[in-house]
Amino acid sequence: MANSQSFAKRFKKNRTLFFMSLPGIIYKLIFAYIPMLGLIIAFKNYRYDQGIFGSEWVGLKNFRFFFENDKAFVITRNTVLYNVGFFVLTTVVSVFLAILLNEITRKFIKFYQTVMFLPYFLSWVVISYIVFAFLDHDHGFVNQLLGWLGMEHIPWYQEASRWPWILNIVSLWKTIGMQTLIYYAGVIGIDTGYYEAARIDGASKFRMMRTITIPLLTPLIVIFFIMAMGGIFRADFGLFYMVPNDSSFVYSTTDVIDTYIYRALRTINDLGMSTAVGFYQSLVGFVLVLASNFVVKKINNENSMW
Repeated sequence: MANSQSFAKRFKKNRTLFFMSLPGIIYKLIFAYIPMLGLIIAFKNYRYDQGIFGSEWVGLKNFRFFFENDKAFVITRNTVLYNVGFFVLTTVVSVFLAILLNEITRKFIKFYQTVMFLPYFLSWVVISYIVFAFLDHDHGFVNQLLGWLGMEHIPWYQEASRWPWILNIVSLWKTIGMQTLIYYAGVIGIDTGYYEAARIDGASKFRMMRTITIPLLTPLIVIFFIMAMGGIFRADFGLFYMVPNDSSFVYSTTDVIDTYIYRALRTINDLGMSTAVGFYQSLVGFVLVLASNFVVKKINNENSMW
């Protein structure tokens, strides 16, 4: 009885915040939690005429489609390594740019923010056409430039070894604006008293960055790290499918779990198998988030998410 009264009292005190968050709660409930009932498809031989609950139960058979495949190691390796590379590269560059933005005159800050932030709003379809305009074998800007310099054209969409660099650059170009903006907000939130005291002690800009800015941004970096660990087994489908133009010549370095499952689903039309792999990705991501937060908490309790 006391607990119900305490809850009613807290609800009455915070009812404005509750009603403000209600649309988000309803959205999550409809699009994130209710669809989780469909995970049962991962353990069934799903047939459209029999429905989810009427289809035959097959246990872990659908998971064998992925784990017994000879390409499982390659696409898992690609997915994990790309996500690690994206996180490290984006974090280093965005923190550096955020610090530089803090040094720019306020008159020009909005211009630079807009220029960096604009690619974030472009779809991967548009970006794939931009990349194609640069890398097309016959009419691409890069090959045209190589021709002017007397060099041979490079068949970009047929050489797999070049695509790890291309995909990292394209991903960085698209996402750097958002990440930089978040870190910039963290930089301007640092108490200026720290920098004034450092200047009095004769500290250089580099030393202030190393001993003040980066340590105070560490909690924000850690939060991004924990969130990135949750998606380390997931890849941005648009980036890996659209940008390489689904070229079979470069599958060895561009094929990831999401694109492989899409092609498999398109070919064999087995919804149970694709659901099984999606469930596996989510489960591993959940475990990695808990593990990452646990490790961070052991190292520094203040930097953990909970």
